Order: sequence, then structure tokens, then C-alpha cells
Amino acid sequence: MTSRARTVMIVLALGGLLAASASSWVHLKLLTQAGYVSPCDVNATVSCTQAYLSPYGSLFGVPVAILGAIWFAVVLALLFSAPSGTPAFRENAGAYVFALSTIGLAVVLYLGYASFFILKALCLLCVATYVAVIGLFIVSGAASSVPMSRLPSRFARDLRALVSSPFAIAIALVLAVGAGLLVGLFPREGQPAAAAATPPASSAAPGQSLAELETQWKAAPREDIGVPSDGAKVLIVKFNDYQCPACARAHDMYSPIIKAMQAKHPDKIKSITMDYPLEPECNFNVRQEIHPAACEAAAAVRMARPLNKSEEIEEWLYHNQGAMTPQTVRAALQRIAGITDFDARYAAIIRDVQRDIATGGANRVGSTPTYFINGVRIAGQLIPAEWFQKAIELELAKN
Repeated sequence: MTSRARTVMIVLALGGLLAASASSWVHLKLLTQAGYVSPCDVNATVSCTQAYLSPYGSLFGVPVAILGAIWFAVVLALLFSAPSGTPAFRENAGAYVFALSTIGLAVVLYLGYASFFILKALCLLCVATYVAVIGLFIVSGAASSVPMSRLPSRFARDLRALVSSPFAIAIALVLAVGAGLLVGLFPREGQPAAAAATPPASSAAPGQSLAELETQWKAAPREDIGVPSDGAKVLIVKFNDYQCPACARAHDMYSPIIKAMQAKHPDKIKSITMDYPLEPECNFNVRQEIHPAACEAAAAVRMARPLNKSEEIEEWLYHNQGAMTPQTVRAALQRIAGITDFDARYAAIIRDVQRDIATGGANRVGSTPTYFINGVRIAGQLIPAEWFQKAIELELAKN
């Protein structure tokens, strides 16, 4: 490995480490800060958010960006330590980088395929890491003079020599501790969601059911979902799909309760609906199309909101799900709100929908509707209306 080749590889690895670190930071902000918009989210196609919060953005709950940063750090450790190593290690260092780059190339080809052809999204920071890996593969392959078949035996000899070097041991410990801290402290994805706090419907008497609810509600785990309450005592958040039958039933059951209690307790109850359409066209967490008009429906409600027509559109959507298609959504929006430029506005509006989707993904929303009442998750089934009201009353009664 020549000095020039080593310098080029160091530059490539440093660039890759910088891109992977930036990716890790953006991924962290997406998981911990509601409403965060990545600086590399240009439109619905050029979007880092889609890549990071998709199933391809993590491996066993660990962000791929973190694993990439660790990989580049290992490559840099090899390259920086080569001049101070044994003559044999200096000769073999390029081959080690080539072996690592071969594995890295396979990974980035897979991730690139998933991004471009499955998610149909372009992540600029991801592309920067891909370029760095491909560059390392090409340069290290040209610089290496050691046959790959001889590398295992040479590695065993180099490992014995490195174990006797305090400098090498120190580098290995720094890498191991750093990698462990990054993986261990980073917010985990894919963990099982907290169970619904309320008991399932049963044949118990109404009084007994409400008593059981009160006991379980007080002991229920609470999650910080990153949505501000703006001073309200009770925050109700619904992750919603307008083509979801259960969402329509929840709307009919719970909306009258929420409105009545808001009128009775002004400024104390904040209720918001966040979009989580189960359609891969706009939801990068969904692989299979379940509701083919859900993205258009979410966009239609947002377009109608400035005209104070969103509630009328919502009612139409919820009660015409059987006839809902992208075309009927457009027609209803034009008829109810007079909006005729749906297609021209769709790309910009869907980015707002995807910000809600990112928040849902960060909170491990897996089905709709999913409610959070002051951080207590209610998902998987619709609870009786009286239980829903009782939960709000319990939160209002808290000091």
C-alpha cells in the first residue's frame, strides 16, 4: 500500500464517517423530536426521513447509520495504525481494508436497491456513504498486493503481534467502548409497544369495568411521544387513517365525547389527529398497500383546512370508505371545498403528512387508530365509549 493510496483511503473514510455521523444525528432527532424535518428532505422522493424510519433504516433496532460510523472508524483505525505497525502489518493493511470494503460494498448495494427500487426514495447522506464505500473498495483493491486466499493466515500472525502492542490494545479498547456506547445509548427502535392500559371488553358489570379501568389506568406506563400539550391538562393524540374502518368507528364513538368535554372544560383538553395512512405511497413504514386512497385522503383534509372545510371532508371520507378511491377523493374535495388543483399541490402537502408519519414511526405506531391520552397508549382495539370518557376524567382529576 503506497503512501498516496493510504492518503486517498483516509480521505474517503473520513468523508464516510462524517456522512454516517450526520445520518446518525438526523436519525436521533427524528426519533426524539416530534415534527423534526431533516435538512436533506427536499421532497417526497429526495428524503432521508423515508430511509431512516423505514424497515431498512435499522438492523435489530440499531440504526444502519450507527453501524456505518463504526465501520468507517475501524477502517480509519487500520489506516492510521499501519505506519507504526510491523512491516508485515503495513503490507497487509491495504488487504484488510479491501476485505472490509468488499463486505461494505455488498451492504450498500443492498441498501441502495432498497432505497431506490422499494422505497423509491433518495437519501443524500446515504448516497455520500455509498460513494465512500465504493471508493474505498476501488482504491484498496488496486493498492492491495496480498492474495485474499493468504489473508486469514496473515491475519492470525498480525493479531498475535497486535496483542503484544499497548498502542494497538488501546485503539481496540477505544473502538470497542465507543461502539458499545453508541449502540447502547441510542434510542432503540422496534421494541414492543406498551400494552393498552385498558382492559378488554368483557361481560363485567359497567361499574366493575370502570373500577377496573381506574386501577389499571393509574398504573399504566406513559410515553413521551414528543407532541406538545400547549398548556392543556389533557393531550389526546390520534394516529389515523381515513380509509381505516376502525378509525371511522372511533371517530363516531369518541369525537362527540371529546367535543362535549372540551366545551365543559375550556382550554384544558387538546385533541389532535395525526396522519398515519397505511399506504406505501407516502408511508415509508408500510410495505404492503392496505388502503390505496389513504394518502390522497390525508392530503385532501389538509388542503381543505384553510377553507374551514376539513370537518366536512373528514365526514365524507369516514362514511364513504367503501367507495373511496384516489379519484373519488379528488371529486369530493372539488365538490365540498372547491379545490381543483389537487395534483399540483399534492407533492408539497404529502411532505406534511410524512412528518406525522415520522412521528408515528418514532412512537412505534403499528396500527390505526392508535390513541395516546397523556402518553398512555390505547391501540389494538376500540374501547367502550364510557371507558374513553372515564380515562379523560381521570386525567382531569389529577393534581
